[in-house]
Amino acid sequence: MRFILNVIWVILSGWVLFLGYMLAGVLLCIPIVTIPWAIASFRIGVYALWPFGREIVSKPKAGLGAALGNVIWVVLAGWWLAIAHIVSGIALAVTIIGIPMAIADFKLVPVSLMPLGKDIVPTRRGPFAEN
Repeated sequence: MRFILNVIWVILSGWVLFLGYMLAGVLLCIPIVTIPWAIASFRIGVYALWPFGREIVSKPKAGLGAALGNVIWVVLAGWWLAIAHIVSGIALAVTIIGIPMAIADFKLVPVSLMPLGKDIVPTRRGPFAEN
């Protein structure tokens, strides 16, 4: 089921969001100082390409550095990536088949705003988890 959801996701909006994250990552690689944010952009972009079966969890040891880094991220790229997720989610919610995709899109908004201090892990629970 997760595979089917991911394929539909990639066709409907995942590839566009992935390209947005990759563009942000490439642009953030230009000034050497912002490479840590570029790495976060690439990591979240791969997750945005294939989200079902994985989830975002907070790192237990993320502290003040991650919080300050997230403030810089919002200014550099987070706000327009979050807007892309919101617009895509609204467009997906118009159809019945797009509603699960819209929910996944809206779940990506917080991580698009604050990616530092987060980890991507396989889903262990939920309706699409393997037992």
